[in-house]
Amino acid sequence: MWRYTRGRMRLVSGRRDATPPAVRVTDGVVERDPAERRWIDPLPGMDGYWFEIANAPDPAAARAQLMPVLSQLLASEADTLRMADDLADRLEEIELLYSISEVLGRTIHLEEAARIIVREVSRVVGARRSSILVHDEQTDMLRPVAGWGTDIQQFRPVPVNDPKSIAARVFRDRHMVFYDPTGPGWGTPGRGLDPTYKGAAFLSVPILYPSPDGPPRPVGVINLTDREGADAFTSRERRLVSAIANQIGAAIENARLVERDRGQDRVRHELELAHDLQLSLLQRPQALGLGRSVAARCEPAESVGGDFYHVLRLRGDRVGVMLGDVSSHGFGAALVMALVLSAAGIHAMDADTPEDMLRRLLESVAPELARAEMHLTLFYGIVDARHGTLRYSNAGHAHAFRVSASGEARRLGATSPPLGLAAADTIGGAEVPWKCGSDLLVLVSDGITESRDEFGRPFGEEKVLDIVRKRLTAEPAAMVDAVFAGVHDYTERVADDRTLLLLRC
Repeated sequence: MWRYTRGRMRLVSGRRDATPPAVRVTDGVVERDPAERRWIDPLPGMDGYWFEIANAPDPAAARAQLMPVLSQLLASEADTLRMADDLADRLEEIELLYSISEVLGRTIHLEEAARIIVREVSRVVGARRSSILVHDEQTDMLRPVAGWGTDIQQFRPVPVNDPKSIAARVFRDRHMVFYDPTGPGWGTPGRGLDPTYKGAAFLSVPILYPSPDGPPRPVGVINLTDREGADAFTSRERRLVSAIANQIGAAIENARLVERDRGQDRVRHELELAHDLQLSLLQRPQALGLGRSVAARCEPAESVGGDFYHVLRLRGDRVGVMLGDVSSHGFGAALVMALVLSAAGIHAMDADTPEDMLRRLLESVAPELARAEMHLTLFYGIVDARHGTLRYSNAGHAHAFRVSASGEARRLGATSPPLGLAAADTIGGAEVPWKCGSDLLVLVSDGITESRDEFGRPFGEEKVLDIVRKRLTAEPAAMVDAVFAGVHDYTERVADDRTLLLLRC
């Protein structure tokens, strides 16, 4: 039994050493190649599924007997198979995120970084042809640096101000442009594609470098087309490419900066770059349109660290907030942090509850945590202002509080052990009331509470809460500044990553 998906035949059942049969796609329809001599037929009513009969004395009779049985069996298993395919797709997405994280952790040439990225992204979303164009600041042109399924040597640089170029428009506007030929009444934006392309669908996404000192700036564009199978990129595929655009930008910026500096200051510059790249992964909460109701800051103990935070806008006007701490710091913890942050952002969009998100996240990253011999504490909460609730799941993160308008602090205790120390079925959740506009969510990493003075006395969580209580009417950003000022005055020694996130919405 075979299934045609993502441009090739995949074995569903049968001998593991079976060779995939030859098929071809004509006008979007999968047909048996006339040169194929094996007995293989599509199953009626089961789009994409084929069955093969080998070594049968009478193939026609066997076909007549087997077809209704196979159709009935597969129809009852269709939902299960679709779920398995969906899980396989999600695994491919996680593997893609990990590949990008590996690129971030290595010092490589720009062309090599772009080649790895364009290959892995194309493989996951099913694009036969793709390219990455990087902005050349000296000429103000988009220069092709890597391609998949196409010869970029034939490409000419594209002026950023070209009014007819789709890539130039995406770079200028910093917005994705895509074309789905299956959409009724949709016109192709911009000029037509290369006539040698076999498909009409395309996806063009800006590659952004989220500088921690200002708004994200475009550094290039990734273009994908000639889709395998159905000639349209799904909304999930568009969402995935868009979600990793910042990481792609960080990898490209990393490689480009490395190319600029090969002198004796190379090590120092690489450490500074790693620091900036990691901070760039930590999204500025204000970019979500939450105004002044949220503020966060992370200060790694070394050039890079294992602390992270994330704020997300979810369906139903809900807000998701997470803060995590990998059980180490330095480059190893930074790579795990990048993987966890990327995977958590994807799972949070699909999970219904915080505990569901943590279970999915653990299943995704458990092998890497075991391989790195690390674990992490993670608090993830969903504020639902409409229903006045804060639903949360706390995987061993000790310093999480809800502070009321009167200054009363309620600890949001652990609902499960740290991720990597227990199975997914131990993860639970809890819920507390939430008063929009007055309640304050306070998430602190132990790098702040365990900062010690010259006599070895810890700063402690009560000092953090006292600073917050004295400024309950202030904006979260002012509270964050005050807490970090207090820690800096308390000790000059930085032994662990320091992170603080405050939310009032």
